[in-house]
Amino acid sequence: MRKFNIRKVLDGLTASSSSASQQQQQQQHPPGNREPEIQETLQSEHFQLCKTVRHGFPYQPSALAFDPVQKILAVGTQTGALRLFGRPGVECYCQHDNGAAVIQLQFLINEGALVSALADDTLHLWNLRQKRPAILHSLKFCRERVTFCHLPFQSKWLYVGTERGNIHIVNVESFTLSGYVIMWNKAIELSSKSHPGPVVHISDNPMDEGKAIHSVAWHHEGKQFICSHSDGTLTIWNVRSPAKPVQTITPHGKQLKDGKKPEPCKPILKVEFKTTRSGEPFIILSGGLSYDTVGRRPCLTVMHGKSTAVLEMDYSIVDFLTLCETPYPNDFQEPYAVVVLLEKDLVLIDLAQNGYPIFENPYPLSIHESPVTCCEYFADCPVDLIPALYSVGARQKRQGYSKKEWPINGGNWGLGAQSYPEIIITGHADGSVKFWDASAITLQVLYKLKTSKVFEKSRNKDDRPNTDIVDEDPYAIQIISWCPESRMLCIAGVSAHVIIYRFSKQEVITEVIPMLEVRLLYEINDVETPEGEQPPPLPTPVGGSNPQPIPPQSHPSTSSSSSDGLRDNVPCLKVKNSPLKQSPGYQTELVIQLVWVGGEPPQQITSLAVNSSYGLVVFGNCNGIAMVDYLQKAVLLNLGTIELYGSNDPYRREPRSPRKSRQPSGAGLCDISEGTVVPEDRCKSPTSGSSSPHNSDDEQKMNNFIEKAKMSRKLSLPTDLKPDLDVKDNSFSRSRSSSVTSIDKESREAISALHFCETFTRKTDSSPSPCLWVGTTLGTVLVIALNLPPGGEQRLLQPVIVSPSGTILRLKGAILRMAFLDTTGCLIPPAYEPWREHNVPEEKDEKEKLKKRRPVSVSPSSSQEISENQYAVICSEKQAKVISLPTQNCAYKQNITETSFVLRGDIVALSNSICLACFCANGHIMTFSLPSLRPLLDVYYLPLTNMRIARTFCFTNNGQALYLVSPTEIQRLTYSQETCENLQEMLGELFTPVETPEAPNRGFFKGLFGGGAQSLDREELFGESSSGKASRSLAQHIPGPGGIEGVKGAASGVVGELARARLALDERGQKLGDLEERTAAMLSSAESFSKHAHEIMLKYKDKKWYQF
Repeated sequence: MRKFNIRKVLDGLTASSSSASQQQQQQQHPPGNREPEIQETLQSEHFQLCKTVRHGFPYQPSALAFDPVQKILAVGTQTGALRLFGRPGVECYCQHDNGAAVIQLQFLINEGALVSALADDTLHLWNLRQKRPAILHSLKFCRERVTFCHLPFQSKWLYVGTERGNIHIVNVESFTLSGYVIMWNKAIELSSKSHPGPVVHISDNPMDEGKAIHSVAWHHEGKQFICSHSDGTLTIWNVRSPAKPVQTITPHGKQLKDGKKPEPCKPILKVEFKTTRSGEPFIILSGGLSYDTVGRRPCLTVMHGKSTAVLEMDYSIVDFLTLCETPYPNDFQEPYAVVVLLEKDLVLIDLAQNGYPIFENPYPLSIHESPVTCCEYFADCPVDLIPALYSVGARQKRQGYSKKEWPINGGNWGLGAQSYPEIIITGHADGSVKFWDASAITLQVLYKLKTSKVFEKSRNKDDRPNTDIVDEDPYAIQIISWCPESRMLCIAGVSAHVIIYRFSKQEVITEVIPMLEVRLLYEINDVETPEGEQPPPLPTPVGGSNPQPIPPQSHPSTSSSSSDGLRDNVPCLKVKNSPLKQSPGYQTELVIQLVWVGGEPPQQITSLAVNSSYGLVVFGNCNGIAMVDYLQKAVLLNLGTIELYGSNDPYRREPRSPRKSRQPSGAGLCDISEGTVVPEDRCKSPTSGSSSPHNSDDEQKMNNFIEKAKMSRKLSLPTDLKPDLDVKDNSFSRSRSSSVTSIDKESREAISALHFCETFTRKTDSSPSPCLWVGTTLGTVLVIALNLPPGGEQRLLQPVIVSPSGTILRLKGAILRMAFLDTTGCLIPPAYEPWREHNVPEEKDEKEKLKKRRPVSVSPSSSQEISENQYAVICSEKQAKVISLPTQNCAYKQNITETSFVLRGDIVALSNSICLACFCANGHIMTFSLPSLRPLLDVYYLPLTNMRIARTFCFTNNGQALYLVSPTEIQRLTYSQETCENLQEMLGELFTPVETPEAPNRGFFKGLFGGGAQSLDREELFGESSSGKASRSLAQHIPGPGGIEGVKGAASGVVGELARARLALDERGQKLGDLEERTAAMLSSAESFSKHAHEIMLKYKDKKWYQF
C-alpha cells in the first residue's frame, strides 16, 4: 500500500500545485485512517484482456463456401473477416491481418482446411482443425491479379485464374506454384483476334477431369454444361459439338410472336445445374429479370422441369450455393437446399418442400434488423429471468418455416464452464428493444418489445406533426434502465420521451394509456408567474401535490402555440387514445413526454434511472431534472440544474437573455420549492435564454469529434449508425446545440448520472435513508433526499416528499457512474421490489401482506450498527474518488487519464470481489481495485474510431464486456484471467472426424479400362518432374503461424497439451487412413493387373507364334 501511495503522490505532482498538495495530504493522511482497513483480494494477476466471440451478421459479406461433408459454412467479407458457422452455437471469427477483401473461399472438403483468395492477390490456407483457426501458408502473386479459384474434390491441385486470362496451378499440400500454366492464347481458337478478358469461372468436367473449361455449371455426366450471359440468357452446350449451343433459354424474357428473339434481360450473374435421380434437374440462377421490372426486389429463380419459381429477397444477392447430398461432382447431385448470402442476411431455402419455404435461421444474425442505437449487458442475472423472457418471446415467432432441421450442423459445442445467466439488451432506431440470452458465449434472441406501439403513427409525411426533434427514427431508443430482480424496464427515446414497463405473463387491454407531460425548461422563474402564484416564502419540503392518477386528457396541454406564435406545451409524439392490447411480456405502465417551451424543442434525455422499491423514475437533460412517482402517476420534482444547487452555485453564470416564465415549472402539476432556496434566490437564477435548435454554421463546426464522442454515450442517435458519419450531422448538432456552444456551455449543465440508494444524506446523519445521487457534466455530485410513505395502500395515497440537499463534492470531468460499498467493501445494490404478477387479482391474505409491506432494501448497512459507515464510489471522465460516508471525506482518489477521457465506467463484480472498470477514448481498458483505487490492469485495446463504439461499449460482472464492432456485429471480450484460461475449452470445435462418403460406382467397363490413371495424369502434368518449377518472381510463398505451432500459442498447460496430442493423433490417423487407402488402391490395381494378365495368357495360350 505504501508503494501505491508514493506513486499516487508523484502522479499528483503533475497536476497544478494546489491540487497536488491537496492530493498529497489526502493520500498520506487519509481522513479515513480511523476506519477499518479493508482487505482487498483482487490483484493484477486476476486480469487479462482477450476477445472471446463475435456475434451477428458478417458486415459487408463478399464470398461464400460450404463443406458438404463437414456441414460447415464459411463467409468472407470486404474487410478481410472470415466467419465460420456450424450447428447452432458453433461459430468462429477469424481475420486476415491486412484487411483486404475476401473475393473467394474454397474448402478442402472433409480435410479441415480452407483456401481464401483476397483482393490483394494473396491466397491463404487456413487450418480449421484447431478451435481458433490459423493460417498455415500464404502465397502472394506479384505479377498478375487473381480473379477466380477452383479446387476439385479430393484434388491437391488448385486452379487460379487471373485478370490476364491465364490459369496457374497451386499444389495445396506445399502451397507452391506449379510450373504448368494454361496461357490464355493457347486456350482459345487461333482465329480469335481479341483478348478473351479475365477468368470469371473455372470448373472441371466431372467425368473427364483432364479438361479445364471456363464455364459456369456442368451436368454431372460431363457431356453438357450451361453458361449464363449478360443479356439474361442461358446456353446449354454439348462437349462434342462446341460450334454452337444445343439450347438457348431466356428464363424471364417475354416470348414474342413471329419467332422473333425475346427481349434482352438483366445479366444472369450465376447459374447452378443440379441433377436428381428421380426427376428433372434443377437450374438455379440469380439475376436475369426483364428490364421493365423497375423497383423489383432482387430475385433467385428456381427452374425445375416446367415450373419456374421466382423468390424475392429483401437485399441484393452477394452469392448463393446449392447444398447437395453428395460431394462427388460426377454423381447425381440430389439438391436439398439453397443457401443465399444477401447483403444483410443469410437465407436458406428448402428445395424439397412445395413452395420452397425458408428454414428458420438459428444464428443470431438479426441484431441489425433495425440499427442498434444503445446496448446494455447483464451477467449473473436471476435464474428465472431467461425462461420467463423466452416463454413470452416464443409467442412472437413467425410461422411458415420449413419443417426440417437446419442443415448446416457441423462441429461440436464447447464445454460451457460458465453457468451463470447473461442477458444483453439492444435498443434500436425503430423503437424496438431486444432481449438476448448471452450465456456461455452463445447468443439467442429471447424477446422483442416494440415501444412505438403506444404512439400514433403518421401515415404520410404531410400528416406528420411538425414537432419532431429528429427528421427520421423519432422512436429511436437512447437509454435503457433495467432492474433484473423486479423486471421493471424504463427506456428514454430520441423524442424526449420516457416509457416505464412492467413485466406480466398475462395479456391485458389498456383502455387509456397513462401519460404525463413535463415542462422541463431552463429559464428565470419570475416572482410574477402567469397565474399570479407566489413561491412560498418559507422553505418547505417538496411533495407531490397531485397524487391521483391523471388521465391523458387532463394534462395542461392547453395551447399548442403561445401568444407570440411559438410552438409551446406540445410533446413531440402523440400517444394513442384508443384501447391498446398488450401481449404477455413488457406492458406500458406510464408514458412521460417533455414538451416544447416557447418555440424551443425539449432537449434530449441524457440520464435515466428507475427504482422498483421506491416506485420512482428520474431523468435529466441539459435543462434540468424531473422525478416521477409511477405508482401515483405524479410529477414529484421538476428543477433546472442550477436550482438544484440553490444559493451555493459554484459557477458564476450570467443570464443571457432573461425573460418571463410562461408557466411555472412542473407544467402546472405541482410547484416545486427547494429547502435551501429563498424566493429572491429563485428569482435571480440565471437563464440560457432561448437558444434556437438551429444554430449557425460556426457553432456546428465546433461540434467536433471529441465533443460528439463524449455526448454519444448518452445521446445515441440512430443517424450515427450510418457507416460514414458526417461530423456536421444535422440531427446530432441539433440535439447538442445547446450544450456545445461556447457561450452557453457552462450555463447548460446536463444531468449525466443518476443513482438511487439507501445511504447517508448529510454529515450529521446517524442512519442511512433512501435518496437519489445526481451527477452533472461539470463534475458536481448532488443529493436529493426521499421521504417515502409506508408500503401497501398508504403508498398509493400519501405523497412522496423529495428535498434537494445540496452539493456533496466535485470531480474533474462529467460524472459517469456512482455506486456504494458497505463497511466491509462489498457492493450495496439499490433496493428493489421482487417481481410479482400484477395482472392477477390477489387473495385477502396477499392483500394483508401487501399492506404491511415496506420497500425492500438489500442494503446490509441498514440492519447493521449505526456507527458503521459506507463508501461512495464516483467515476468521472477524468478521475475516480472514494468518499467515506457519512463524514463525506475523500478516502481515495485516482486520476484515470490526463490527456483523454473515460467513455464508460462500471463498478463490477469479479472473483468474489469488486472493481472499477473503465474504457478510455484513447483505446485503453483499465481496472482499479475498490475501495483503494489501485491500478490493476491497463491495456491498449481499441482506439475510439467511431461513435458506435462510444455508444455501445459496456462492462458487466464476471469480467465480461462488449461493444458493437460493426453496424451488424457484437464483439464480446473478457478482462478476467480465469475466463481467458477457460476460453479454449468453451469454444466449439469446427472440425469433427467424418468418413468421406463412398465414391459412385463407375461401372464395370470404366473400371476395367480406366484404371487409376487420372490422379497420375494430373501429377505427371502439373508435377515438378514434367512441368518444372514456377518463376520465383510470379508468386512469393509466406509460411503462416498456424498448424501445431498455432495451437502452442493458443493454449498453455494441460488444455494445450491435450489439444496438441489430439491434433497429432488426428494428423497421424489421417496419414494412416491415407496409407490404408493407397494400399487398398495398390492391391486393387495389382488384382486388376493379375486378372488382365491371366485373360491375355488364356487368349493366346493355344495359338502358334505365326498366328499372333
